[in-house]
Amino acid sequence: MSANKVCPLLQRDDGALLWFRHPKAGCQLVKGTVEPGETSAQAALRELAEEAGVAKARIGRDLGEWASGYQAQVWSFQLCVAESALPETWSHFCLDDGGLLLEFFWHPLEREAPEGSHPLYHRALAEARSRLADVPPAAAPGCGERT
Repeated sequence: MSANKVCPLLQRDDGALLWFRHPKAGCQLVKGTVEPGETSAQAALRELAEEAGVAKARIGRDLGEWASGYQAQVWSFQLCVAESALPETWSHFCLDDGGLLLEFFWHPLEREAPEGSHPLYHRALAEARSRLADVPPAAAPGCGERT
């Protein structure tokens, strides 16, 4: 199995994960295509910068691959760590699909996917939750202070 999609997971100290509201497609985790010649880790950091505007981050841990069962997508989950504090919510203009304003927010890991999420993201959250359960707290330091 070789990942063709990457899902960079940013997790706060309280366990919440970074999500966003897409203006046409509901609530989602950050996810994107692994480009030719790119590792999953490189793709994760690029997607965080492009989609969320989080340009200063690093990989905390590779959480493995997942066959999503959707359009032959194989996701690579990458636990990412922001190198500076991130706000409670923010907006970022992303160039995808001709330009979109995405609204970012933190959502508790233990809760179901946010309302309006595609069933794929419900399954992805369950998979991410199980993979993060095995991560020692030191490997998931969170994203700093909440504002």
